Amino acid sequence: QVQLVESGGGLVQPGGSLRLSCAASGFTFKNYAMRWYRRAPGQEREFVAHIPSAGGSSAGGRVSYAEFVKGRFTISRDNAKNTVYLQMSSLKPEDTAVYYCNARSTLNYWGQGTQVTVSS
Repeated sequence: QVQLVESGGGLVQPGGSLRLSCAASGFTFKNYAMRWYRRAPGQEREFVAHIPSAGGSSAGGRVSYAEFVKGRFTISRDNAKNTVYLQMSSLKPEDTAVYYCNARSTLNYWGQGTQVTVSS
C-alpha cells in the first residue's frame, strides 16, 4: 500500500523556520521524483519545490523552486530513509498553507498534507 505521510507542520512566527518531512512507503522511492506543493485557504494548489529521482539526478535533472520560495526553502531527500524534506526559513504570513508531498513517475502519489501557519 502506497503511503506518503507528511509531518513537521505547525504554528510559527514570521521570520521563523520549520522543516517538513514526508515519509514514503509502498513504492521504490529512489525511482520517483518528489515535489512539494501547497494550498492556501481559498486558493489553488501550487508548486513549491522539485527534486529529481536518483536516475533523474544522474541524467542531469536538478532541484527547482517556485520563485516565491527561492532562497528561503530547500528541498532534499534521503533515499536510504525513503524521506523527502522541505526546510523552510524566513517564513512569511503568505506561506500559510497546507503543504503536500507528491511522488511522480509513471504514477502519481499524494500525501494528506500538513498545515503550516505563519502568524504572530
